[in-house]
Amino acid sequence: MREQEIVTLQAEPEPLEMDLKRTAVMVIDMQNAFVKKGGMFDMSGRDISQISRVIEPNKKIIEAARAANVKVVYAVHRLTHDMREVGPVSRYRFNPAWDNPEMRNGSILEGTWGTEIIEELKPREDEMVIVKRRFSAFSGTELDMMLKTYDIRYLIFTGVATNICVESSLRDASHLQYLPVLVTDAVAASPPSRQQSSIDNIREIFGWVTESKSVLDILISNRQGVRENGRIEI
Repeated sequence: MREQEIVTLQAEPEPLEMDLKRTAVMVIDMQNAFVKKGGMFDMSGRDISQISRVIEPNKKIIEAARAANVKVVYAVHRLTHDMREVGPVSRYRFNPAWDNPEMRNGSILEGTWGTEIIEELKPREDEMVIVKRRFSAFSGTELDMMLKTYDIRYLIFTGVATNICVESSLRDASHLQYLPVLVTDAVAASPPSRQQSSIDNIREIFGWVTESKSVLDILISNRQGVRENGRIEI
């Protein structure tokens, strides 16, 4: 019989019973283009103040997941330099900012500083990094195949932007029969005013929502909790 680590995550709309042996943390687009000063979001005038605040919750969750032997999977948004992936009429192609070398370096074009995962959250060599060309981490990538290879069923979502790539990825996860959880203080929307709408969508239809404290509780319990018949109660 396969070993299990059953925990109960405090979440909305109701607590979720999870097997940590079948769980992965999905870190979406925590890359310089979207998170850092000098990145594409910042240089285009978007408010990144809320985005920078999610670095610390992400760091804590990633470190706790590693300690609990829960997989951490990163997704990064990268386009080739001719932007063939977005088609001939995409607004990306008509952005005059691409003529600015600083803007290009902070962009999501391959080989630029903007595509690199931020220094605070660098992946380990043994962790998966999924390169995506679309908003969803599942669209046209090997993510679904890799998760199924490791028998993953539960996905904990962090990263940016809540209303764009995070929600797109989480919706696809739900459609593919995963059980997805959004960590509300480890994600940030752009603009910030759209955060609550995504949270409401996910809570009502697509999955569960929780806070980083509850996620840390179940991850830390994997090492420190009281175990009875394979179950850990928080």
